[in-house]
Amino acid sequence: MTTTTHPFDTAISLSDKGIGTSTGRTTPEYANMVGPFGGVTAAAIVRAIAEHPDRIGEPVALTVNYLAPVTDGTFDIAVRAARTNRTNQHWIAEVSQDHGVTTTATAVFGIRRDAWSDTELTMPDAPDPESIAHTTVPGPVPWMRNYDMHYIEGGVPTDAAESSSSTTTLWVRQRPARALDFAALSALTDVFYPRVFLRRGRMLPAGTISLTTYFHVDGTELAEQGSDYVLATAHAQRFARGYFDQTAQIWGRTGTLLATSHQIVYYKD
Repeated sequence: MTTTTHPFDTAISLSDKGIGTSTGRTTPEYANMVGPFGGVTAAAIVRAIAEHPDRIGEPVALTVNYLAPVTDGTFDIAVRAARTNRTNQHWIAEVSQDHGVTTTATAVFGIRRDAWSDTELTMPDAPDPESIAHTTVPGPVPWMRNYDMHYIEGGVPTDAAESSSSTTTLWVRQRPARALDFAALSALTDVFYPRVFLRRGRMLPAGTISLTTYFHVDGTELAEQGSDYVLATAHAQRFARGYFDQTAQIWGRTGTLLATSHQIVYYKD
């Protein structure tokens, strides 16, 4: 029986160079307009920490700072635990290439315990993904073709009409379908095109500078999602002097809040 590696796993595959250091390689399938899709870089960092022999627990929080584009080819990821407590562990990571450091990150991994729980946010109302047509994304953005996207509102603008709202909501899963894990969830929090495109009705030079993701489930809850669609929604709160923010949530089909994220993005208009 022949087993084919999923393109996402190929994109975040790492070769060990010694404890705390590994090497990866960009893939054309996850290319963005400049450099690779930021979500796949974040996923590779999560993978590098998860594979470290000293790691405890599972991802709780991740902040990735995009200093410069990762160029096509190999890259190195160096990770180290800055401090380990009884139930949480703090990590520092750097992605570098011959021309210098391209990405820095901090992460918190932790051991979750049984405790009182509640979700104050309400999952947006949405029709089933099977009832909405798949969106074929226009333009030269290869990484978006690796996701099965069914937009409910705020689809990729194609008519040059400005919008008064920056909100996008869509059902999404990897294509081909793949079971959701923490690396894939990290990438999904960056699955939205820049909010300024929607407001201005056209593509503009834009890129994420810093992305923070908070994980609200453990591995068991995440595994229950399987390869099903998740509901992803995002909006901006202010566009000012070349920067805007974005807040996003990722929901399981049955209403479990899987992750939330916040990012700051630069743009030119």
